[in-house]
Amino acid sequence: MTSDEKIRHAFENRNWHEIKVTDSWQIFKIMAEFVDGFEKLAKIGPCVSIFGSARTHHENPYYLLAEQCARLLSEAGYGVISGGGPGVMEAANKGAYEAGGKSVGLNIELPFEQFHNKYIDRDKLLEFDYFFIRKVMFMKYSQGFIVLPGGFGTMDESFEAITLIQTGKIARFPIVFVGKDYWGGLFAWVEEKMLGQEKNISPDDLNLYRLVDTPEEAVEHIFRFYNKYVLKPNF
Repeated sequence: MTSDEKIRHAFENRNWHEIKVTDSWQIFKIMAEFVDGFEKLAKIGPCVSIFGSARTHHENPYYLLAEQCARLLSEAGYGVISGGGPGVMEAANKGAYEAGGKSVGLNIELPFEQFHNKYIDRDKLLEFDYFFIRKVMFMKYSQGFIVLPGGFGTMDESFEAITLIQTGKIARFPIVFVGKDYWGGLFAWVEEKMLGQEKNISPDDLNLYRLVDTPEEAVEHIFRFYNKYVLKPNF
């Protein structure tokens, strides 16, 4: 179905039978994805999610940064969760896999660019049709978030985490953005416009995330956070 056909289809009138058949059965598909995700991820132990672009080439410095972040986390006993695809996601799984850590992939089925990478543990690969279910899995089973440069999807995932922590819907887990040159302008705008000019957030909200440049700084922020609460990985 083309983009134009999808738009026209969205405005078509549907009768009650069509609504009941298509929408009702969709509920069961949504439930199945939730159940599968909950059953597989409930067993994995403490994990950190690494977000970033699917388009990042393996020679890109940010690919290497993601790989190193995952390696350091794995060596400390944390599992690593990625979106399961190429680019930064692949780098995260590769770093965890080669360090002998748990490597989890939450892959999303897309009509282009997305395919799961080869560094995911076979029993920890999940396939999703729905973005919102995939995001629930990230938020529910991550004890921290490391965000490498990415596009709209990366911003969607990372700001979902910030919003849920800001509103108290999930616990205050550490969120680290890696790459001051990439993210610095965005968070300068957040501080100047969102906070300073319009007062749409509170000053304390600026403490919900950390901006760093190196893998060591990123993982150290997470380790320091959990040392404060005397929490340790258990595998």
